[in-house]
Amino acid sequence: MPRTASPHTARLINDWMAYDLLLGHGPMSRAELQQRTGLSRATVGDLVDRMVEAGLISQVGQSQTRRRGPNALLYGVVADRAHVAGVEVRPDQVIASVNDVTGRQIGAAALPQDQRVEPDRLVYDAIAAALADAKVTHLDGVVIGTLGIVDPVSGDVAFIWALPTWHANLLPGLRDRLGGVPVLVENEVNLVGLAEHRLGAARGHDTFALLSLGEGIGVAVILDGRLHRGRSGGAGEIATAPTGLGGGTVQDLVGGHAVRELARQHGLPADDAVSAVRQATPAFLDALADRVAIAAMGICAVLDPGFVVLAGEIGRAAGAPLAARVEERLQRDTPLPTEVAVGTVEGDPVVRGAVVIALERLHRQTFDREPGS
Repeated sequence: MPRTASPHTARLINDWMAYDLLLGHGPMSRAELQQRTGLSRATVGDLVDRMVEAGLISQVGQSQTRRRGPNALLYGVVADRAHVAGVEVRPDQVIASVNDVTGRQIGAAALPQDQRVEPDRLVYDAIAAALADAKVTHLDGVVIGTLGIVDPVSGDVAFIWALPTWHANLLPGLRDRLGGVPVLVENEVNLVGLAEHRLGAARGHDTFALLSLGEGIGVAVILDGRLHRGRSGGAGEIATAPTGLGGGTVQDLVGGHAVRELARQHGLPADDAVSAVRQATPAFLDALADRVAIAAMGICAVLDPGFVVLAGEIGRAAGAPLAARVEERLQRDTPLPTEVAVGTVEGDPVVRGAVVIALERLHRQTFDREPGS
C-alpha cells in the first residue's frame, strides 16, 4: 500500500514551496502565493502565519495595485535570519564570502596562502575576516571549494598536488574552530559544475559535463541531477589522462602552459594564457578547439552527457567562439549528439557554487525535519 505524506510532512512541503517562491521572485501577497502554489486560501493563510511566527518571513509592505479597499500586505523572506560562508582555496590565496539567505554577499575577505599556517587555521581566519566585514558574528553553514581530491567517505582533503602542506585535517579542524557549524569540503570544479547547474548555462540539463580549462584541467560530472564524485573522489581528474599523442596527457595538451605555447606559435602575447585567449585570432582558436575537442571526446565517449560546459579562466575567456568550434568538431568526429556552451555564472563561480550549496543545505535543515528528528 503506497505511503501518504503525514500532515506534518505536507505542511513542510507547502511551506518550502511558498518560501522558495519568495526567494526566487521577491515579496508576494497571500493571494499571489495562492495563485502560484495552487493551494487553498486557508492553507496559504496557515503557512504564512506559521512562517511569520517562525521568523522565516515577515511583512515588507503593501501591494501598489490600484484596487478598492486596502492594499494587500506583501510578505518577503527575512534575509538576515541566517548566514552562510562560501570559501575558495586557491594556490595563492583563500577567498571567503558571507551571504544572507537570499544569496546576497554582505562580507568578503581574501588572505594570501602561507605554508607556515595550518590549513584549517588559514581558512578559519579568512572566514573570520569576512564575518568582520559583514558585521556578523554567527554562521549557519560553510562550504569550501578546494583544489585536489576530496575523500567522499571522510569528507576531508585527500590530496592537493599544488598545495603539499595541506592535509586531511581541514574538515575536523574547522569544525572544532567553528564550534559545530555544519561544514562541507568539495572539489572546486565540482562546485563550478553545481553553480552552472543551478544558476548558469546548464540550467535545465540534469545530465552534463563541465570541462574546466585553466592552469590545470578538471571535469565536473552531473548525472541525473546528482554530482558524481567517484569511489575515491577522483571522478573528473583527467589532467593525467593520456591523449595518445606522443605520450602526452590532457594537461600537456590544454593546460595553461600548453595554451601559452600555442599562443606563442601563433604570434600572440604568451606571458598569460587568459590574455592570449582574449586576443585570439581565428587560426589560434581553431588550433585550440582541435585540442579541447580531444579532451571533450574522451568525456563524451565514456559519459555521453549530451551537453558540455566550458569553464575555467581560459574556457570563459575564449567564450562562445571556442565553444562553437568544439561543438562542430564533436559533431564531425563522434556519433554522439553533444551541445557545447560556455559557462555563464558571474563573479567567482567556485564561491558562487559554495554559497548555493551552503544555502541548499540550510534550507533542507529548515524544511526537511520530521518531529523528533
